[in-house]
Amino acid sequence: MEKILVLDFGGQYNQLIARRVRECSVYSEVLSYKTDMEKIKQGGYSGIILTGGPASVFDEDAPRYGRELFESGIPVLGICYGAHLMAYMLGGTVSKATIGEYGNVQLSIDDTDSRLYSDIPSSTSCWMSHANSITELPAGFKATAHTPDCKIASMENAEARLYAVQYHPEVMHTPKGTEILRNFIYNVCGCSGDWVISSFVEEKVEELRQKCAGKKVLCALSGGVDSSVAALLMHRAAGDNLTCIFVDHGLLRKNEAKEVKSAFAGKFGINLIAVDASERFFDKLAGVSDPERKRKIIGEEFIRVFEEEAKKLGTVDFLVQGTIYPDVIESGLGDAALIKSHHNVGGLPDHVDFKEIIEPLRDLFKDEVRKAGIELGLPHSLVARQPFPGPGLGVRIIGDVTPEKAAILQDADAIFREELAKTGEDSKLSQYFAVLTNMRSVGVMGDERTYDYTVALRAVTTSDFMTADFGRIPYSVLEVVSSRIVNEVKSVNRVVYDITTKPPATIEWE
Repeated sequence: MEKILVLDFGGQYNQLIARRVRECSVYSEVLSYKTDMEKIKQGGYSGIILTGGPASVFDEDAPRYGRELFESGIPVLGICYGAHLMAYMLGGTVSKATIGEYGNVQLSIDDTDSRLYSDIPSSTSCWMSHANSITELPAGFKATAHTPDCKIASMENAEARLYAVQYHPEVMHTPKGTEILRNFIYNVCGCSGDWVISSFVEEKVEELRQKCAGKKVLCALSGGVDSSVAALLMHRAAGDNLTCIFVDHGLLRKNEAKEVKSAFAGKFGINLIAVDASERFFDKLAGVSDPERKRKIIGEEFIRVFEEEAKKLGTVDFLVQGTIYPDVIESGLGDAALIKSHHNVGGLPDHVDFKEIIEPLRDLFKDEVRKAGIELGLPHSLVARQPFPGPGLGVRIIGDVTPEKAAILQDADAIFREELAKTGEDSKLSQYFAVLTNMRSVGVMGDERTYDYTVALRAVTTSDFMTADFGRIPYSVLEVVSSRIVNEVKSVNRVVYDITTKPPATIEWE
């Protein structure tokens, strides 16, 4: 299989680079810049893309890679910091820019014969974000494009198959960016573009079949699209050796437990153990308001339930989790900052009684997981199911968690989802849910004053869940939702709508 390696130097757009490569029908994966060169050589990569990053290449503690990366014979494309690193390590000069460039800038291509710029207009816009720039070329390189304030906006050594761009081709603000990446992938790396989601499913099932032959496997099934696809992949590979455990921690969406049991034990004939542990979770969460503590309590208790159920089954070799690629990135990769800790990656207690954890979807984005689900025969109702965090409503209840608060939020969330489906607005949104804030305010209902909770509604549009815009739900729909929640849900007298993008906010509130 053709593969492009994205070498991560801590930039904010790293996952988007991998995504753009996959959109060109070539598989890509991200590794930390700390990855050993021998491992890279053994990876069989057709090309390597060096990402951007916040550091200055000449800083003493800047993330670097030795010359062997550029002398390996594998084509390399450096982006922003990656371009600086290439120039610096090969004898060029990187300096603090006299004038930094940020935002949309006009790019003038000086070498239209460059393989990187095949069929790209000689003048196009691009997205810049840099305070440093390449001021002297390394030996064997030539400048191939410039902007008004950056004389070396791109450079190349075509013979060595080394290319570098100062701008960000992976973002949508560079209109021809995907084409430029495609040119590198096809014209420089020689890829043919043979990766499709069906090939992923086939290869993953075969890989899992060989790995788990004759072994007992447990799968953490939440009913969300990620764990559902992971479970069905595993079922294809392990058959009756797979047992799925569904833990109802009391923090699921309204009627979700019933729907999950009906679908998986019925339609797919998967061995399913359903555990109602809601009282146990609420006891553990009593009086806990700190978001990190709540996540850890829920996560650890979840594992404890699994341990107990696993022991009833005898020896269990593998635990399957529905971790997907954005979970991995946001839980920290290389020197990346930790954004979330409630995903099913890392942080498990030391005494987990499973030999190994398998995460068959950890290299896929959310929309790719949905495509895999369709390929596996999951019905639309499950494939299109709303994303749901591992701790469930525990991260959508601000402050301490109680059974009463969970019931309030379940009802409010159900109304929101019902009205969006009724009006067709749900099809325009990527994710939507309600949040029970910890704020209480004065209201008037009938002739009486109230002092009740505020519910916040959240809806976003996104292609990859790494960046997101708020959904433009019509006021008329929001009006109905607000009216129904205030009138039908006890202890709520105010509804607000969150119009914050990601970044700066995350999609979830906690």
